[in-house]
Amino acid sequence: MSDDTSAAIRDTRKDWITEHRDMYLESGGAQGHIMDITPVGGRSFATHCLVKYTGRKSGKVFITPLCYADIGGEVVICASKGGADHHPAWYLNVREAETVEFQVATQAFRATWREPEGAEREKVWDFMTFCHPFYGNYQKATTRVIPLVMLKAIEPIAVFKAADATGQRQY
Repeated sequence: MSDDTSAAIRDTRKDWITEHRDMYLESGGAQGHIMDITPVGGRSFATHCLVKYTGRKSGKVFITPLCYADIGGEVVICASKGGADHHPAWYLNVREAETVEFQVATQAFRATWREPEGAEREKVWDFMTFCHPFYGNYQKATTRVIPLVMLKAIEPIAVFKAADATGQRQY
């Protein structure tokens, strides 16, 4: 997939992404955690989290909904950007931070993050593509290695509110 194809996916899904984020935030996480994403090659009982991070250039706070999986007590998210040839902004921003915040359903946490490597990465990648099959298609579409980010909760925090975000990502 090229950046053009990735942009086409974003164009068709940007309203859905914004609506999903807003529903998750407005419900305090009671809605938006589990969603049917079979129309885009996902599963009918797909898990989603919110990730809150600060822009490395803007200093603004962003909240992004992402598919996730839980493996070994860590939340795994995938920096796929629909198979684009460049990394998503959220990933570049998380890489610049020591900690990140995430919310799963009605619970939020401050977390450390890391990227699995070697055999561990392969194991985690296989698990992610089992949980969310479209990631395999995204990887086939680009020459970059799609990063995986593993989040380990270190302390509970208040659930996210829309007012927490001082910036809004354009999808």
